[in-house]
Amino acid sequence: MTINKNTKFLIVGLGLLGGSYARGLTGKGYYVEALVDNEEAKEYALEHGMVKKVSTEVDADMIREADIIIFTLYPDTFVNWIEKNGSLIKPGTIITDVTGVKGCIVDKIQKMLPPMVEFISAHPMAGKETSGVANSDERIFYGMNYLVVPTERNTDEGIEACKRIGEILGFGRISEISPENHDKMIGFVSQLTHCIAVALMNCYEHASLERYTADSFRDLTRIAKINEKMWSELFLANKDALLGEMELFQEQLSKMHDYLKADDRQGLMDMMIVSTERRKLFDK
Repeated sequence: MTINKNTKFLIVGLGLLGGSYARGLTGKGYYVEALVDNEEAKEYALEHGMVKKVSTEVDADMIREADIIIFTLYPDTFVNWIEKNGSLIKPGTIITDVTGVKGCIVDKIQKMLPPMVEFISAHPMAGKETSGVANSDERIFYGMNYLVVPTERNTDEGIEACKRIGEILGFGRISEISPENHDKMIGFVSQLTHCIAVALMNCYEHASLERYTADSFRDLTRIAKINEKMWSELFLANKDALLGEMELFQEQLSKMHDYLKADDRQGLMDMMIVSTERRKLFDK
């Protein structure tokens, strides 16, 4: 499928990411419609010109007329939606998503879809500490990483269409990764970091803690302001991978604990040297 200005996009779900997709695609001159679950999101999207048409109902005509459908739903909700409404998607349609876990949904959804409907999964590595369509902003994508997660069921055409969406939205680097490697990697670079931030904010209670912190603590705990419904579902959906990454982190923290207890300055310095060298790669 070649994406052009005649391509009809349908976004299912207009929260932070769905709204940002809508703003980005509409701003580039593409035709965008949306399905939402509440009147507030519907009115906001229309008032701000984010979409051409929006419905709070499952509109069969909107689904059948779409060329590309982007799902910005939680994993379980996404699967349930396809179970109930997947038969409405016309042959030739490409669907994609923004879901933070892949192993628990990609194979399942690909098997459920009607013939000639292709699901090519994606994961935009971007977001905010706030949620909802009112906080959406297409600029959160600019220069960020965008992961395309194909399987053997995907076609070259579908993969290229998914990559093209990332290009249109302004992502800086587009990579391919398998569902299995995606979940392991995301368990480390995303989910574990959220676990650490949440744990930090839970381990020390002080009525005026914010009066004593500097940028290091604020930067480290920025993501502790968390959407508990979404992230608890993501953690549990990626339980095995995340537990493995948590154990890896605990090993390194225990090593640092032991160096400190033993007054082993060289051991502490060696860990810091490795840390500094690896972190420099992010600045290139």
